[in-house]
Formats: sequence, structure tokens, C-alpha cells
Amino acid sequence: MISKNQDKADEIGDNHIGTSTETPLRSDAFAKTDEQKMESIAFHYQKIMEELGLDLNDDSLSGTPYRVAKMYVKELFSGLDPKNKPKISVFDNKYEYNKMLIESDITFNSSCEHHFLPIIGKAHIGYISSGKVIGLSKMNRIVQYYGRRPQVQERMTMQIFNELKTALQTDDVIVVVEAEHLCVSTRGVNDKSSKTTTIEYGGQFGETQIRNDFLKMI
Repeated sequence: MISKNQDKADEIGDNHIGTSTETPLRSDAFAKTDEQKMESIAFHYQKIMEELGLDLNDDSLSGTPYRVAKMYVKELFSGLDPKNKPKISVFDNKYEYNKMLIESDITFNSSCEHHFLPIIGKAHIGYISSGKVIGLSKMNRIVQYYGRRPQVQERMTMQIFNELKTALQTDDVIVVVEAEHLCVSTRGVNDKSSKTTTIEYGGQFGETQIRNDFLKMI
């Protein structure tokens, strides 16, 4: 019989419910080294493969547990570890550019925290300087950092927004994220064409005309 906890897990996963604006992490999340985590993940992933009936003596499969473990720790979920957070350089706006600056079509790959399936999308960022400007590539790195963890799209949008607000010392920031969720397109409802769009903004972008100018430009 399916337990109540399993019913709840299915309900949350199928409705893509988020529970926090911060990524849920245990207090001992970084007590182990990357190598120790990879060793443990590889051990348990091997057990998963064996439960599925796969023959790990096959040359093609024998290295898969380690490859998955390395991918999780060093690539897909590297954004969980604060040591991988990009250094954010901001500069004085000496040329006094006071109009909107937009970085659009920033590609990213993330993972749905409910099924650990890929989220593939683009982020669009705009801000109006209050005296500080940020290197263009830093915005890409911020998006990729927050993408490389188990995510809910709404949370990711807010995390990018809050990071930029803090770095630029202004509320005049807007973030739009649009993505395809493979947990929607490859399982469950199996909808191949839909995408999800989220938006977060503050300051001057609360004004309809300024926000619409941004949306037209992206």
C-alpha cells in the first residue's frame, strides 16, 4: 500500500511546489569533501542500478556510478557549494549611463528538485544603475551558479534577483526566466511544447511603462 508520505511526495512533485526561497540545505552539508561525497554517491548509485537489474560487469556500465557521482558533485550540483560562488565585481558608473542595461538570452541548465530531471532555459536580466555597474559576464555566472543545484524555477528567479540587488546596491533590477522542464515533457503529462516563465522585479521596474520597455526589448 502506498503510504501517506508517498502520496504527498507525488502531489508536491506533480504540482511543482516550492517550500522555501532558499535552497534547503542541512547544517552539515559541507562537512564532507567532494571526494568523500563522490565515493558515497557512487556506492549508492551502483545499488540503484543493481536494483534496476543492470549488469555492472558490462564494460559500458561499470564506470557509470563514478561518472554520475562526479557529474553531480562537480557539475550539475556544484552551485550548492558556496566555495563555487562567482566573485562579483562591480565598478563605479563613471560614464554616468543612467538608462536600462539588459543582458538577454543567458542560457542555463538546471535540475528539477522533485525528479532530478533537467530544466533547460534562458534568463533575461535588466537593471538601472544607481552608481554601480557589473561586468556583463558576471551576470551569466550568477545565473549558472544558481542553476547548478536542484531547483524550483520561482526560487531560482528570486535568488538571481536578490544577488543582483545586493551586488548593484539598487532595487532597480528585473529578472525573467523561461525554461522547459523535462519532468513535464518526458514524464507525467508528457507535454512537449510548453514552457514556464517567471519574473521578479523591483524599484523603477514596478512602473508599467519601464517594465514593458524591458519586455519589448527581450
